[in-house]
Amino acid sequence: MTKERINALSDGVFAILLTILILEFKPETIHPGSLGRVLGQQVPLFLMYAMSYFYVGTSWLFHHDYFLSVKRTNRTLNILNLGLLFTVTLVNYAMVLLIEALTNGNQADIQIAFIVYDVVAILISGSFLVVYRFLESNPELRNLNGIEQHYNRIRMDPARSVCIYLLSIGASFFSNVLAGALLVAGVVFHFVAYLRFSKVIHIGVKKQALNKR
Repeated sequence: MTKERINALSDGVFAILLTILILEFKPETIHPGSLGRVLGQQVPLFLMYAMSYFYVGTSWLFHHDYFLSVKRTNRTLNILNLGLLFTVTLVNYAMVLLIEALTNGNQADIQIAFIVYDVVAILISGSFLVVYRFLESNPELRNLNGIEQHYNRIRMDPARSVCIYLLSIGASFFSNVLAGALLVAGVVFHFVAYLRFSKVIHIGVKKQALNKR
């Protein structure tokens, strides 16, 4: 199987997921004169949708840049990629649970919803970590060399993400506000990790282009 087919499948999964996220954000029945109140009540729900969209979008950016460093695939990498895509699709389920819990306002439900979202985030970061390690142990599948010094600084970023989400789970037993803040912090760090990773990959791309001259 060519790398292009893997990228096509992955892009399709991400595109569908980004599209269906908004389908779960359903406005309530609006009575005359109540639009302002309804919109105010839905601000937290919209923020959860925006966070999930940002999270999935960042995961797509990660996936795109990561496969710039892949020269060819094999059966194991294909299977690992399918597993990674599966974990990302779970974001929609976690988002729906969180929106429902926030709508109902029950603190116990909100706690559970935060934990579910954190678990999904841990699975996503864990999947990226597994793919990282697999390609590290199979250099014949990579086409970028000479960036080891830069790569070593960011290779543990997925594990750092896992730690943040674990802290969020622990915080949920004391404060849902703190748990939510840590969850958001984890998503933001996910984007920061992407920027760090993207910089390293593009250093490798430039070096590869220079070597071909």
